[in-house]
Amino acid sequence: MDLLARLAAIVGKENLLARPDSSDALMQEPRGDFSGCALAAVFPKTVFEVAKILALCNEHGVGVVPQGGNTGLVGGQTPDASGEQLLLSLKKLDRIREIDPDSDAMTLEAGVTLARAQEAALSADRYFPLSLASEGSCTIGGNLATNAGGVHVLSFGSTRDLTLGVEAVLADGRVLSTLSTLRKNNTGYDLTRLMIGSEGTLGVITAATLKLFPLRRARVATFVALAEPQAALRLLALCKSRLGAALEAFEILPRIGVDFVLKHAKPARDPFSRAYPWYALVEFATQEDEEALKGKIIDLLEEATNLGLALDASIADSLAQRAEFWRLREAMSEVQQREGGSIKHDVSLPLKAVPAFIEEAARRVEALVPGARPVPFGHLGDGNIHYNISQPVEMEKRAFLARRPEVNAAVHGLVVSLKGSISAEHGIGQAKRALLRETKDPTALAAMRAIKAALDPKGVLNPGKLL
Repeated sequence: MDLLARLAAIVGKENLLARPDSSDALMQEPRGDFSGCALAAVFPKTVFEVAKILALCNEHGVGVVPQGGNTGLVGGQTPDASGEQLLLSLKKLDRIREIDPDSDAMTLEAGVTLARAQEAALSADRYFPLSLASEGSCTIGGNLATNAGGVHVLSFGSTRDLTLGVEAVLADGRVLSTLSTLRKNNTGYDLTRLMIGSEGTLGVITAATLKLFPLRRARVATFVALAEPQAALRLLALCKSRLGAALEAFEILPRIGVDFVLKHAKPARDPFSRAYPWYALVEFATQEDEEALKGKIIDLLEEATNLGLALDASIADSLAQRAEFWRLREAMSEVQQREGGSIKHDVSLPLKAVPAFIEEAARRVEALVPGARPVPFGHLGDGNIHYNISQPVEMEKRAFLARRPEVNAAVHGLVVSLKGSISAEHGIGQAKRALLRETKDPTALAAMRAIKAALDPKGVLNPGKLL
Protein backbone atom coordinates (compact mmCIF):
# COMPACT_ATOMS: atom_id res chain seq x y z
CA MET A 1 0.00 0.00 0.00
CA ASP A 2 1.47 3.39 -1.00
CA LEU A 3 1.78 6.32 1.40
CA LEU A 4 -1.30 8.19 0.17
CA ALA A 5 -3.45 5.09 0.55
CA ARG A 6 -2.17 4.56 4.07
CA LEU A 7 -2.89 8.18 4.94
CA ALA A 8 -6.41 7.84 3.52
CA ALA A 9 -6.90 4.75 5.66
CA ILE A 10 -6.10 6.85 8.74
CA VAL A 11 -8.23 9.94 8.06
CA GLY A 12 -10.70 8.71 5.44
CA LYS A 13 -10.62 9.55 1.73
CA GLU A 14 -12.83 12.59 2.30
CA ASN A 15 -10.17 14.08 4.58
CA LEU A 16 -7.25 13.77 2.17
CA LEU A 17 -6.50 16.09 -0.72
CA ALA A 18 -3.86 14.57 -3.01
CA ARG A 19 -1.17 16.76 -4.55
CA PRO A 20 -2.53 20.28 -4.06
CA ASP A 21 -0.47 22.77 -6.06
CA SER A 22 0.55 26.35 -5.38
CA SER A 23 -2.81 27.68 -6.60
CA ASP A 24 -4.60 26.12 -3.64
CA ALA A 25 -5.25 28.56 -0.77
CA LEU A 26 -3.74 26.10 1.71
CA MET A 27 -0.43 26.35 -0.13
CA GLN A 28 -0.18 30.15 0.05
CA GLU A 29 0.84 32.46 2.86
CA PRO A 30 -1.69 35.35 3.20
CA ARG A 31 0.64 38.06 1.92
CA GLY A 32 1.69 35.99 -1.07
CA ASP A 33 5.36 35.97 -0.09
CA PHE A 34 5.50 32.17 0.24
CA SER A 35 3.78 29.37 -1.64
CA GLY A 36 4.45 25.71 -2.27
CA CYS A 37 3.10 22.32 -3.29
CA ALA A 38 2.45 19.20 -1.25
CA LEU A 39 2.32 15.44 -1.55
CA ALA A 40 -1.09 15.76 0.08
CA ALA A 41 -3.09 17.76 2.59
CA VAL A 42 -4.66 15.75 5.40
CA PHE A 43 -7.36 16.80 7.86
CA PRO A 44 -7.30 14.59 10.96
CA LYS A 45 -10.17 14.81 13.45
CA THR A 46 -8.50 13.39 16.57
CA VAL A 47 -5.13 13.40 18.31
CA PHE A 48 -4.90 9.67 17.65
CA GLU A 49 -5.11 10.25 13.91
CA VAL A 50 -2.39 12.89 14.17
CA ALA A 51 -0.23 10.38 16.06
CA LYS A 52 -0.68 7.74 13.36
CA ILE A 53 0.10 10.26 10.60
CA LEU A 54 3.32 11.40 12.25
CA ALA A 55 4.45 7.86 13.00
CA LEU A 56 3.89 6.93 9.35
CA CYS A 57 5.68 10.03 8.00
CA ASN A 58 8.57 9.55 10.42
CA GLU A 59 8.93 5.95 9.22
CA HIS A 60 9.15 7.12 5.60
CA GLY A 61 11.14 10.31 6.24
CA VAL A 62 8.37 12.54 4.87
CA GLY A 63 8.35 16.15 6.07
CA VAL A 64 5.17 17.33 7.81
CA VAL A 65 4.06 20.96 7.76
CA PRO A 66 1.44 21.71 10.45
CA GLN A 67 -1.12 24.39 9.64
CA GLY A 68 -3.85 26.08 11.68
CA GLY A 69 -5.88 28.95 10.24
CA ASN A 70 -3.16 29.81 7.70
CA THR A 71 -2.88 33.37 8.98
CA GLY A 72 0.86 33.30 9.77
CA LEU A 73 2.98 36.01 8.16
CA VAL A 74 6.45 34.42 7.93
CA GLY A 75 5.72 31.27 5.91
CA GLY A 76 5.90 28.90 8.87
CA GLN A 77 2.72 27.11 7.78
CA THR A 78 3.60 26.84 4.08
CA PRO A 79 5.21 23.76 2.42
CA ASP A 80 8.14 24.12 0.06
CA ALA A 81 8.01 23.76 -3.72
CA SER A 82 9.19 20.14 -3.83
CA GLY A 83 5.74 18.57 -3.63
CA GLU A 84 7.20 15.98 -1.27
CA GLN A 85 5.99 17.38 2.07
CA LEU A 86 2.68 16.64 3.78
CA LEU A 87 0.44 19.51 4.85
CA LEU A 88 -1.20 18.61 8.18
CA SER A 89 -4.24 20.81 8.77
CA LEU A 90 -5.47 20.92 12.37
CA LYS A 91 -8.75 22.66 11.54
CA LYS A 92 -10.93 19.64 12.24
CA LEU A 93 -9.55 19.17 15.75
CA ASP A 94 -12.01 21.74 17.01
CA ARG A 95 -13.60 20.43 20.19
CA ILE A 96 -13.91 22.44 23.37
CA ARG A 97 -12.99 19.65 25.77
CA GLU A 98 -13.65 21.35 29.10
CA ILE A 99 -14.39 24.71 30.69
CA ASP A 100 -13.56 24.81 34.39
CA PRO A 101 -14.68 28.14 35.94
CA ASP A 102 -13.58 27.05 39.42
CA SER A 103 -10.01 26.67 38.17
CA ASP A 104 -10.30 29.61 35.76
CA ALA A 105 -9.18 27.37 32.90
CA MET A 106 -10.43 25.78 29.70
CA THR A 107 -9.06 22.99 27.53
CA LEU A 108 -9.48 23.40 23.78
CA GLU A 109 -8.29 21.53 20.71
CA ALA A 110 -5.90 23.14 18.27
CA GLY A 111 -8.43 23.86 15.53
CA VAL A 112 -10.69 26.04 17.67
CA THR A 113 -10.56 29.60 16.34
CA LEU A 114 -9.47 32.34 18.69
CA ALA A 115 -12.86 34.05 18.39
CA ARG A 116 -14.60 30.83 19.40
CA ALA A 117 -12.22 30.44 22.34
CA GLN A 118 -13.16 33.94 23.50
CA GLU A 119 -16.85 33.05 23.18
CA ALA A 120 -16.34 29.82 25.14
CA ALA A 121 -14.78 31.78 27.98
CA LEU A 122 -17.62 34.30 27.88
CA SER A 123 -20.18 31.49 28.13
CA ALA A 124 -18.70 30.65 31.54
CA ASP A 125 -18.69 34.31 32.62
CA ARG A 126 -14.93 34.43 32.14
CA TYR A 127 -12.50 36.39 29.98
CA PHE A 128 -9.79 35.03 27.67
CA PRO A 129 -7.60 38.05 26.85
CA LEU A 130 -5.68 36.98 23.75
CA SER A 131 -6.85 39.30 20.96
CA LEU A 132 -5.58 39.55 17.37
CA ALA A 133 -6.88 41.19 14.22
CA SER A 134 -7.16 37.71 12.66
CA GLU A 135 -9.04 36.17 15.60
CA GLY A 136 -11.98 35.13 13.41
CA SER A 137 -9.79 32.71 11.45
CA CYS A 138 -6.56 32.07 13.37
CA THR A 139 -6.61 28.96 15.56
CA ILE A 140 -5.46 28.14 19.07
CA GLY A 141 -2.88 25.65 17.76
CA GLY A 142 -1.33 28.30 15.54
CA ASN A 143 -1.46 30.85 18.34
CA LEU A 144 0.53 28.50 20.57
CA ALA A 145 2.94 27.37 17.86
CA THR A 146 3.91 30.99 17.19
CA ASN A 147 3.47 32.32 20.76
CA ALA A 148 1.04 34.93 19.43
CA GLY A 149 1.08 38.36 21.05
CA GLY A 150 -1.71 40.77 20.20
CA VAL A 151 -3.01 43.90 21.86
CA HIS A 152 -3.21 42.73 25.49
CA VAL A 153 0.35 41.54 26.12
CA LEU A 154 0.83 44.68 28.21
CA SER A 155 -1.59 43.32 30.83
CA PHE A 156 -1.69 39.55 30.37
CA GLY A 157 1.45 38.51 28.52
CA SER A 158 1.74 36.54 25.29
CA THR A 159 0.18 33.14 24.56
CA ARG A 160 2.97 31.40 26.48
CA ASP A 161 1.92 33.28 29.61
CA LEU A 162 -1.73 32.29 29.12
CA THR A 163 -1.09 28.55 28.86
CA LEU A 164 -1.13 25.99 31.67
CA GLY A 165 -0.47 22.86 29.60
CA VAL A 166 -0.41 21.41 26.11
CA GLU A 167 -1.00 18.17 24.31
CA ALA A 168 1.45 17.63 21.45
CA VAL A 169 2.34 14.76 19.16
CA LEU A 170 6.06 14.16 18.79
CA ALA A 171 7.79 13.29 15.54
CA ASP A 172 7.58 9.54 16.08
CA GLY A 173 3.88 9.60 16.96
CA ARG A 174 4.12 9.59 20.74
CA VAL A 175 1.66 11.88 22.51
CA LEU A 176 3.12 14.27 25.07
CA SER A 177 0.55 15.74 27.48
CA THR A 178 1.08 18.38 30.12
CA LEU A 179 -2.64 19.31 30.14
CA SER A 180 -3.56 20.44 33.63
CA THR A 181 -5.40 23.19 35.46
CA LEU A 182 -2.68 23.35 38.12
CA ARG A 183 -1.06 26.73 38.73
CA LYS A 184 1.86 25.14 40.58
CA ASN A 185 3.61 22.07 39.18
CA ASN A 186 7.34 22.10 39.84
CA THR A 187 8.31 18.70 38.42
CA GLY A 188 11.23 19.25 36.09
CA TYR A 189 11.73 20.83 32.69
CA ASP A 190 8.97 23.12 31.46
CA LEU A 191 7.92 21.15 28.39
CA THR A 192 4.78 23.23 27.98
CA ARG A 193 6.68 26.44 27.36
CA LEU A 194 9.20 24.60 25.20
CA MET A 195 6.47 23.58 22.75
CA ILE A 196 4.95 27.06 22.63
CA GLY A 197 6.69 29.19 20.02
CA SER A 198 8.49 26.21 18.46
CA GLU A 199 6.54 26.68 15.20
CA GLY A 200 5.75 22.98 14.82
CA THR A 201 9.42 21.98 14.71
CA LEU A 202 9.41 20.03 18.00
CA GLY A 203 5.88 18.62 18.05
CA VAL A 204 2.39 19.20 16.69
CA ILE A 205 0.23 20.88 19.32
CA THR A 206 -3.23 19.29 19.34
CA ALA A 207 -4.78 20.82 22.48
CA ALA A 208 -4.07 23.25 25.30
CA THR A 209 -5.30 24.22 28.74
CA LEU A 210 -5.59 28.00 28.86
CA LYS A 211 -5.98 30.50 31.68
CA LEU A 212 -9.23 32.39 32.17
CA PHE A 213 -9.81 35.63 34.06
CA PRO A 214 -12.77 37.37 35.71
CA LEU A 215 -15.01 39.07 33.20
CA ARG A 216 -14.43 42.82 33.01
CA ARG A 217 -17.67 44.66 33.76
CA ALA A 218 -16.52 47.99 32.34
CA ARG A 219 -14.36 48.58 29.27
CA VAL A 220 -13.56 52.04 27.92
CA ALA A 221 -11.41 53.07 24.96
CA THR A 222 -9.96 56.50 24.30
CA PHE A 223 -8.26 57.95 21.23
CA VAL A 224 -5.56 60.49 22.06
CA ALA A 225 -3.86 62.91 19.67
CA LEU A 226 -0.12 63.38 20.12
CA ALA A 227 2.72 65.42 18.68
CA GLU A 228 5.39 62.71 18.63
CA PRO A 229 6.24 59.15 19.80
CA GLN A 230 8.08 60.51 22.84
CA ALA A 231 4.78 61.99 24.04
CA ALA A 232 3.17 58.56 23.60
CA LEU A 233 5.85 57.00 25.77
CA ARG A 234 5.31 59.60 28.48
CA LEU A 235 1.53 59.11 28.24
CA LEU A 236 2.02 55.36 28.67
CA ALA A 237 3.99 55.98 31.87
CA LEU A 238 1.24 58.28 33.13
CA CYS A 239 -1.45 55.67 32.38
CA LYS A 240 0.52 53.05 34.28
CA SER A 241 0.99 55.26 37.31
CA ARG A 242 -2.61 56.47 37.48
CA LEU A 243 -4.64 53.48 36.24
CA GLY A 244 -2.08 50.71 35.94
CA ALA A 245 -4.28 47.81 37.02
CA ALA A 246 -6.98 48.85 34.55
CA LEU A 247 -4.68 49.49 31.56
CA GLU A 248 -5.23 46.71 28.99
CA ALA A 249 -3.98 48.07 25.68
CA PHE A 250 -1.80 50.93 24.46
CA GLU A 251 -1.39 51.21 20.69
CA ILE A 252 0.46 53.89 18.73
CA LEU A 253 -0.64 55.00 15.25
CA PRO A 254 0.91 57.52 12.81
CA ARG A 255 -1.21 59.95 10.83
CA ILE A 256 -0.20 58.39 7.52
CA GLY A 257 -1.61 55.05 8.68
CA VAL A 258 -4.87 56.65 9.78
CA ASP A 259 -5.09 58.35 6.38
CA PHE A 260 -4.65 55.00 4.65
CA VAL A 261 -7.50 53.49 6.69
CA LEU A 262 -9.80 56.45 6.10
CA LYS A 263 -9.08 56.23 2.38
CA HIS A 264 -9.40 52.49 1.88
CA ALA A 265 -11.52 51.08 4.72
CA LYS A 266 -14.74 53.06 4.50
CA PRO A 267 -16.85 53.79 6.51
CA ALA A 268 -13.96 54.41 8.93
CA ARG A 269 -14.19 57.82 10.60
CA ASP A 270 -11.64 60.27 11.96
CA PRO A 271 -12.17 60.77 15.72
CA PHE A 272 -11.19 64.44 15.42
CA SER A 273 -12.06 67.40 13.20
CA ARG A 274 -8.41 68.01 12.33
CA ALA A 275 -5.34 65.87 11.69
CA TYR A 276 -2.57 65.29 14.24
CA PRO A 277 0.89 63.74 13.69
CA TRP A 278 0.42 60.74 16.03
CA TYR A 279 -2.24 58.98 18.04
CA ALA A 280 -2.55 56.54 20.92
CA LEU A 281 -5.44 54.11 21.22
CA VAL A 282 -5.68 53.31 24.92
CA GLU A 283 -8.15 50.88 26.49
CA PHE A 284 -8.95 50.37 30.16
CA ALA A 285 -11.06 47.64 31.77
CA THR A 286 -12.11 47.03 35.35
CA GLN A 287 -14.72 45.37 37.55
CA GLU A 288 -16.10 48.73 38.65
CA ASP A 289 -18.93 50.84 37.28
CA GLU A 290 -18.33 52.22 33.78
CA GLU A 291 -19.11 55.79 34.76
CA ALA A 292 -16.60 55.60 37.61
CA LEU A 293 -13.96 54.32 35.19
CA LYS A 294 -14.74 57.09 32.69
CA GLY A 295 -14.36 59.66 35.47
CA LYS A 296 -10.89 58.41 36.23
CA ILE A 297 -9.97 58.44 32.52
CA ILE A 298 -11.20 62.04 32.19
CA ASP A 299 -8.98 63.04 35.12
CA LEU A 300 -6.06 61.22 33.49
CA LEU A 301 -6.58 62.97 30.15
CA GLU A 302 -6.86 66.37 31.81
CA GLU A 303 -3.53 65.75 33.50
CA ALA A 304 -2.00 64.58 30.19
CA THR A 305 -3.25 67.76 28.52
CA ASN A 306 -1.85 69.98 31.26
CA LEU A 307 1.51 68.24 30.90
CA GLY A 308 1.51 68.95 27.17
CA LEU A 309 1.24 65.26 26.22
CA ALA A 310 -2.30 65.07 24.84
CA LEU A 311 -3.25 67.51 22.08
CA ASP A 312 -6.83 66.22 21.93
CA ALA A 313 -8.75 63.19 23.14
CA SER A 314 -11.99 61.35 22.53
CA ILE A 315 -13.55 58.78 24.86
CA ALA A 316 -15.78 56.14 23.27
CA ASP A 317 -19.33 56.67 24.51
CA SER A 318 -20.73 53.49 22.93
CA LEU A 319 -19.72 50.05 21.74
CA ALA A 320 -20.05 51.32 18.17
CA GLN A 321 -17.59 54.15 18.76
CA ARG A 322 -15.17 51.80 20.51
CA ALA A 323 -15.34 49.55 17.43
CA GLU A 324 -14.63 52.59 15.22
CA PHE A 325 -11.49 53.36 17.23
CA TRP A 326 -10.26 49.79 16.92
CA ARG A 327 -11.12 49.71 13.21
CA LEU A 328 -8.52 52.43 12.67
CA ARG A 329 -5.91 50.24 14.33
CA GLU A 330 -6.87 46.78 13.09
CA ALA A 331 -7.24 47.76 9.42
CA MET A 332 -3.90 49.53 9.31
CA SER A 333 -1.91 46.54 8.09
CA GLU A 334 -4.35 45.31 5.44
CA VAL A 335 -4.97 48.71 3.81
CA GLN A 336 -1.30 49.22 3.05
CA GLN A 337 -1.54 46.81 0.13
CA ARG A 338 -3.86 49.36 -1.53
CA GLU A 339 -0.93 51.79 -1.55
CA GLY A 340 1.30 49.45 -3.55
CA GLY A 341 4.28 47.48 -2.29
CA SER A 342 4.90 47.26 1.43
CA ILE A 343 8.04 46.07 3.21
CA LYS A 344 7.07 44.92 6.68
CA HIS A 345 8.96 44.38 9.92
CA ASP A 346 7.72 42.92 13.22
CA VAL A 347 10.24 44.07 15.83
CA SER A 348 10.39 44.76 19.55
CA LEU A 349 12.56 47.20 21.45
CA PRO A 350 13.20 48.41 24.98
CA LEU A 351 10.42 50.93 25.59
CA LYS A 352 12.80 53.85 26.06
CA ALA A 353 14.36 53.14 22.64
CA VAL A 354 11.13 53.20 20.62
CA PRO A 355 11.03 56.94 19.79
CA ALA A 356 14.69 56.97 18.73
CA PHE A 357 14.13 53.84 16.65
CA ILE A 358 11.18 55.35 14.79
CA GLU A 359 13.13 58.54 14.02
CA GLU A 360 16.38 56.85 12.97
CA ALA A 361 14.69 54.10 10.97
CA ALA A 362 12.85 56.72 8.93
CA ARG A 363 16.14 58.52 8.23
CA ARG A 364 17.83 55.31 7.09
CA VAL A 365 14.94 54.20 4.92
CA GLU A 366 14.61 57.60 3.27
CA ALA A 367 18.34 57.60 2.50
CA LEU A 368 18.00 54.21 0.79
CA VAL A 369 14.69 54.82 -1.00
CA PRO A 370 13.84 58.52 -1.32
CA GLY A 371 10.10 59.05 -1.04
CA ALA A 372 9.46 55.81 0.85
CA ARG A 373 6.58 56.15 3.31
CA PRO A 374 7.20 54.56 6.75
CA VAL A 375 4.06 53.45 8.62
CA PRO A 376 5.26 52.48 12.11
CA PHE A 377 2.43 51.37 14.39
CA GLY A 378 1.55 48.80 16.99
CA HIS A 379 1.83 47.71 20.57
CA LEU A 380 3.81 50.47 22.25
CA GLY A 381 2.73 49.10 25.62
CA ASP A 382 5.04 46.10 25.20
CA GLY A 383 7.59 47.62 22.79
CA ASN A 384 6.35 45.76 19.68
CA ILE A 385 6.39 48.01 16.62
CA HIS A 386 5.22 46.92 13.18
CA TYR A 387 7.64 48.98 11.11
CA ASN A 388 6.01 48.84 7.68
CA ILE A 389 7.14 50.90 4.71
CA SER A 390 4.91 51.73 1.75
CA GLN A 391 6.45 52.38 -1.63
CA PRO A 392 7.05 55.91 -2.93
CA VAL A 393 4.00 57.19 -4.79
CA GLU A 394 5.82 57.47 -8.12
CA MET A 395 7.86 54.27 -7.83
CA GLU A 396 7.00 50.98 -9.54
CA LYS A 397 6.02 48.26 -7.06
CA ARG A 398 8.46 45.64 -8.32
CA ALA A 399 11.37 48.08 -8.20
CA PHE A 400 10.51 49.00 -4.62
CA LEU A 401 10.19 45.40 -3.42
CA ALA A 402 13.53 44.63 -5.04
CA ARG A 403 15.07 46.92 -2.43
CA ARG A 404 13.74 44.72 0.38
CA PRO A 405 17.12 43.15 1.32
CA GLU A 406 18.77 46.56 1.77
CA VAL A 407 15.81 48.00 3.67
CA ASN A 408 15.57 44.95 5.91
CA ALA A 409 19.27 45.13 6.68
CA ALA A 410 18.99 48.79 7.65
CA VAL A 411 15.94 48.31 9.89
CA HIS A 412 17.04 45.08 11.52
CA GLY A 413 20.58 46.37 12.00
CA LEU A 414 19.18 49.32 13.91
CA VAL A 415 16.97 47.02 16.01
CA VAL A 416 19.93 44.86 17.00
CA SER A 417 22.04 47.93 17.87
CA LEU A 418 19.26 49.05 20.22
CA LYS A 419 19.15 45.61 21.89
CA GLY A 420 15.80 44.70 20.38
CA SER A 421 14.40 41.59 18.71
CA ILE A 422 13.99 41.01 14.97
CA SER A 423 10.78 39.05 15.60
CA ALA A 424 8.32 40.22 18.25
CA GLU A 425 5.19 38.17 17.63
CA HIS A 426 5.11 36.77 14.07
CA GLY A 427 7.85 34.17 14.55
CA ILE A 428 10.73 33.08 12.32
CA GLY A 429 9.21 30.65 9.80
CA GLN A 430 10.98 30.79 6.45
CA ALA A 431 11.22 34.57 6.33
CA LYS A 432 13.77 35.13 9.10
CA ARG A 433 15.83 31.93 9.28
CA ALA A 434 18.98 33.53 7.95
CA LEU A 435 18.46 36.58 10.13
CA LEU A 436 18.06 34.40 13.22
CA ARG A 437 21.45 32.81 12.55
CA GLU A 438 23.00 36.27 12.27
CA THR A 439 21.45 37.74 15.41
CA LYS A 440 20.87 34.90 17.90
CA ASP A 441 23.47 34.05 20.51
CA PRO A 442 25.52 31.11 19.11
CA THR A 443 25.24 29.13 22.32
CA ALA A 444 21.46 29.58 22.35
CA LEU A 445 21.29 28.44 18.72
CA ALA A 446 23.37 25.36 19.50
CA ALA A 447 21.05 24.50 22.40
CA MET A 448 18.01 24.89 20.14
CA ARG A 449 19.55 22.60 17.53
CA ALA A 450 20.36 20.01 20.19
CA ILE A 451 16.75 20.00 21.40
CA LYS A 452 15.51 19.68 17.82
CA ALA A 453 17.85 16.74 17.16
CA ALA A 454 16.70 14.98 20.33
CA LEU A 455 12.98 15.31 19.64
CA ASP A 456 13.04 15.05 15.84
CA PRO A 457 16.20 13.17 14.80
CA LYS A 458 14.97 12.61 11.23
CA GLY A 459 13.99 16.26 10.76
CA VAL A 460 10.44 15.52 9.63
CA LEU A 461 8.68 18.24 11.65
CA ASN A 462 8.20 21.45 9.65
CA PRO A 463 11.50 21.18 7.77
CA GLY A 464 13.03 24.43 6.55
CA LYS A 465 11.41 26.50 9.27
CA LEU A 466 12.92 28.37 12.22
CA LEU A 467 16.28 26.53 12.37
